[in-house]
Amino acid sequence: MSSRHPTLTKSFADRAKDASHPLSAYLFRLMELKSSNLCLSADVHTARDLLHVADKLGPSIVVLKTHYDLISGWDYNPQNGTGAKLAALARKHGFLIFEDRKFVDIGKTVQMQYTAGTARIIDWAHITNANIDAGKDMVRAMAEAAAKWKERIHYEVKTSVTVGTPVSDQFEDGEEMQMDDQRRKLEPRDRSSSQASRESRDVDGRKGSIVSITTVTQSFESVDSPRLSKTTGLAEGDDVVFPGIEEPPMDRGLLLLAQMSSKGCLMTKDYTQACVEAARENKAFVMGYVAQECLNQAPDDTFIHMTPGCKLPPEGEEENGHVEGDGLGQQYNTPAKLIEICGTDIVIVGRGIIKADDPHSEAERYRRKAWKAYQARLE
Repeated sequence: MSSRHPTLTKSFADRAKDASHPLSAYLFRLMELKSSNLCLSADVHTARDLLHVADKLGPSIVVLKTHYDLISGWDYNPQNGTGAKLAALARKHGFLIFEDRKFVDIGKTVQMQYTAGTARIIDWAHITNANIDAGKDMVRAMAEAAAKWKERIHYEVKTSVTVGTPVSDQFEDGEEMQMDDQRRKLEPRDRSSSQASRESRDVDGRKGSIVSITTVTQSFESVDSPRLSKTTGLAEGDDVVFPGIEEPPMDRGLLLLAQMSSKGCLMTKDYTQACVEAARENKAFVMGYVAQECLNQAPDDTFIHMTPGCKLPPEGEEENGHVEGDGLGQQYNTPAKLIEICGTDIVIVGRGIIKADDPHSEAERYRRKAWKAYQARLE
């Protein structure tokens, strides 16, 4: 990090006011509310385990990172499947869903991969990411697809149907007299007495009556409305919203994969700079980066940064001591180094929490350490 960008000395609350993306502004506010800048990488293999860790560890995190294509038993039902259930847990515990898809292809293909197919990622994931090796036009294509998706679902139709048989006391006396007067006006003047005797009788001799009334009411309501249920077919209580903040906006956000934590990564400085340029050109869609350092350079850069490869030494050991890699190319750094020195905003932790003897306690340990590093950066 060549210089200390102004965003590094601003609180998340202040950065929420300056954010160029609505979802970034919401996320900064959520981070302040929960005193958390922790993202959990849900490194599990079944849908059941995924929903379990999201429910149990959700209170400690602000972002849940998923790999839906690694999950066995993923239910693709858009109404009550795995994505819908994750969205319900995100509302309940106050976190955003980040599908780590790493899109990279021609524009038309990524548009379809993002908005259609079996998973329909855009429906349930607030955030996704992309590798721009295919060119910056791919980012623009994804931005267009997200804008069309939001326009298409901007309003939903609520339909209410009621069926019932009215009873006599449902009518006012005046209404009954008015109906009799109208009926007499419609009767033929030259009708016979036999016809009159059959007044109000059906062709089979039975007295006519109103059997039932069906009322169909339709209304259009913005999907942003807190009154509109976001899922159907889920268990009671799944529409609970985390207290202290409204639901996130319907906007979708993209993180550009600008740098990686793996050993021997081939992402060059030119590639990273191209990510910065693409982000600036698509501020309405690009929230920020997955990177190893702060890439905000221009005075008006307000992008958010998330960094994987974060690990703490075991409890009781030197906090900033050496942390071993996983032997498969992953390299680790501590929250203090990534946030205070490198300038990232959110640390991404997976196996360090998931594989712990007590994942909940370990998630809280990471949350406290990461938040402490952020506070120290402000001093």
